[in-house]
Amino acid sequence: MHPAIRRMLRRLRALTHRDTLEQELDDEVRLHVSLEAAELARLHNLSPDDARRRALLAFGGIERYKEAHRDARGVRWLDDLQQDVRYAARALGRSPTFTISAIAILALGIGACTAVFSVIDAVVLSHLPYPHDDRLIQIFERNSPTNQWPLSVADFQAIESWQQTFTDVGLLRQADVPVATGGEPQRLSVGYATSGFFRALGVTPVVGRGLGAADDPPGAPPVAVVTHRFAADHLGGANAAVGRSVDVDGVAYTVVGVLDPSVTRLAGRRGDVWPDARLKPPQRRGPFGLVVIARMKDGVTMDDAARDLARVSRREFVVWQASFQDRDATLVPWSLRRVMLGDAPKTLILFGAAVVLVMLIAVANVAGLMLVRAAGRWREVSLRAVLGATRGRIARLLVTESLMVSLAGAAAGIALGILGVRVLQVVGPQVSRLGDAHMHVRAILFAVGLALVAGIVIGAYPVLHLARAGAAGGVLGGERSVGGTRRTHAVRAAFVVAEFALALPLLAAAALLLNSFVRLQRVNPGFDPAHVFTMSVSLPSGRYADDTAIATYWTRALNNVRTVAGVVAAGLADQLPLSGGNLDANNFDLVDRPVPTGTAQPVTPWTVVTSGYFSALGVRLLDGRMFTPTDTGGPNPVLIVSRSWAHKYFPDGTAIGRKLVSGGCTSCPPSTVIGVVSDVTYTNLGDVPEGAYEPMTQGWGRTLALVVRTKGDPAAAIPGVSAALRSVEPSVTLADASPMAERFSASIADPRHVASLVAGFALVAALLAAIGVFGTLSYTVSMRRREIGVRLALGAKRQAVTGMIVRRGMAHAALGAALGLVAALVATRWLTSKLFEVSPADPLTLGAVIVGLLVVALAASWAPARRAAAIDPAEAIRAELTG
Repeated sequence: MHPAIRRMLRRLRALTHRDTLEQELDDEVRLHVSLEAAELARLHNLSPDDARRRALLAFGGIERYKEAHRDARGVRWLDDLQQDVRYAARALGRSPTFTISAIAILALGIGACTAVFSVIDAVVLSHLPYPHDDRLIQIFERNSPTNQWPLSVADFQAIESWQQTFTDVGLLRQADVPVATGGEPQRLSVGYATSGFFRALGVTPVVGRGLGAADDPPGAPPVAVVTHRFAADHLGGANAAVGRSVDVDGVAYTVVGVLDPSVTRLAGRRGDVWPDARLKPPQRRGPFGLVVIARMKDGVTMDDAARDLARVSRREFVVWQASFQDRDATLVPWSLRRVMLGDAPKTLILFGAAVVLVMLIAVANVAGLMLVRAAGRWREVSLRAVLGATRGRIARLLVTESLMVSLAGAAAGIALGILGVRVLQVVGPQVSRLGDAHMHVRAILFAVGLALVAGIVIGAYPVLHLARAGAAGGVLGGERSVGGTRRTHAVRAAFVVAEFALALPLLAAAALLLNSFVRLQRVNPGFDPAHVFTMSVSLPSGRYADDTAIATYWTRALNNVRTVAGVVAAGLADQLPLSGGNLDANNFDLVDRPVPTGTAQPVTPWTVVTSGYFSALGVRLLDGRMFTPTDTGGPNPVLIVSRSWAHKYFPDGTAIGRKLVSGGCTSCPPSTVIGVVSDVTYTNLGDVPEGAYEPMTQGWGRTLALVVRTKGDPAAAIPGVSAALRSVEPSVTLADASPMAERFSASIADPRHVASLVAGFALVAALLAAIGVFGTLSYTVSMRRREIGVRLALGAKRQAVTGMIVRRGMAHAALGAALGLVAALVATRWLTSKLFEVSPADPLTLGAVIVGLLVVALAASWAPARRAAAIDPAEAIRAELTG
């Protein structure tokens, strides 16, 4: 057997059969002593007791031989570690207040760090759930570095026909439409996709088949793939789903495949049913808004793909230049991973920086507590040194204690981290793959590693001080304690200063984000959300296939809704305000001021509405007139524009009577502006609220948004309005009925969540800093108790003693705030993109943060100061004389 293997087996036996080996060692030692005693008794005619005594003297100490034998086993360090752990556990048990406080503080920091790490790992660090995700791209169209948009059917077909760098190209059109499986339709998310979409992602169903190339042509039988949950909830399970029929927006699709249970999103888009797209030949370059995914061939770089797409763009421009004049518009590739992440990395980096600051403050806090604890143990440490303990042995004991505290904090922190992940998933910002975050092995290892580093840092200074004391002449030589010197007082003060310096940038970030959020809340969206509710209404396409039937239903339905008790006004629109990025927009060209040939036409939010929409939403007419039933398009289409639109394109005159051509259709009759209304924000609060409105009578849709204004609580009117809509058509699908105030609140949910979470971290940081001041001053008072008693006995006023202690705490806080202000001025610049109407260096906000932090320091200093002023001089002097 190899010697290394023999040594390993011997050490393994030493670990697993320790009691047996100890018994064998005792037996062997006793045997040697007995044999030696018997030999001495025979040679020198000694009594058994004398012979045993002389045998023991000859050995020179049995324990020395035992220790040498134990060292030879190669596992002595584990024995020493076990002893250190037992001693540290007893020592920590004798100080439950310190132990619980330190563990709780570290658990808070480690838990927050672990939760955010779990989210960052799931969202940013982990690969996408697709094979070779580094070769997946999404294709956009771009005409400037800051302006790009999704593609059209014409773009997709041009790429599919002329590209040379992709193995597969797929298209996705996402929509919320009525879906029925035999019962009442439900409005669900649906992803109309081509077969190339699934091939590019590398996703295949677990039951049945996926979409194939034969399913793509418009005349092919309609088929669909469904999610595992949809199959379980609506189709009797995955195996029973294949072959079943699903009605999607009035079209019967045959289910041919069921996705894996883990697949709820594809390319970041959610869908319950994935029907084939069945693309029709395009009539013009637009409309845009489709997702196009491609998989690059092996060896193809992003630059290769960009050059290939630029070549496709030039060929496509020649084909569609009659309806799309933007020569600069070029197809460009983006990493699918980058597209799915969006702004998530910046947001998560913000959270990561916040929890790192909290963790550093927690470590500084516990390190200060450890110094206070070390200051009270100088007698114990000195006694151990006198009894022969080496500096290394004592240092190991101190480090073992700090590591045990930090590892206990990690255990509690992991439990808090599990809760923290769930909290982030509920109240955190809406980022891709946030729902995939969970406490996994990497996160647990991260927490343990963080605890080990924290434990070493926390126990470092007492150990270094011990080494300095020993080098200067021993633990008892000259210095009275491990923690009571002027140097250690300065170190404790430095920890407190560091806590305030670290807390201030975090408080400043939270205050700036809260200030920004408050200002965002005050932005006028252009309508009064009070007493207004909206709902999505969808007609079954089977019974409403022509414009006449659709228009008849909407006309009758609106008349019924207006008769419902409590309804003041009602109108329809194809999209609602505050839609964010999910917005319909249209390009246009002014007839009297067309853009130069080959350049991009302007784009604006484009909403199709009924005349009652404006009164229901509370939009005011500023100039011209509103729509009338006679505005039915034909040779004289009309438009209403917002005030911002009118001022932007006609700053020196009126927009009434001006004409424009929309959608790149140069052969279509131009539309005439007949009215100007107050601004409404259709994207996000804070964006420019421009837009154009087209009358619904120029083209009705089967799925529209109903806007209703009521006299009282809008939620109370929803049942009556729903009944009025179904009285005209019982099979109509109603969804997303909610007060407009909730939509307004949801539009600013992400800024609110980010500000709230950072504010929570900041409050924890401020609390930890206050605990640091309180602990340091409390220790100072206890160490200077006799001195303060003597001062009081000699006539010092209690107010002066109070002021002395408070000034010390405020000095630490002020120095920390000054250092933190410098850090905050640098760090908060990173928040510029997340702030609204607030400067990262806003003096009022930063000033308020500093004042607030100093108030916290004052409150934390007051209790120790009052306790110092309450010291009894006589008691302190008696202690001085006797001790």
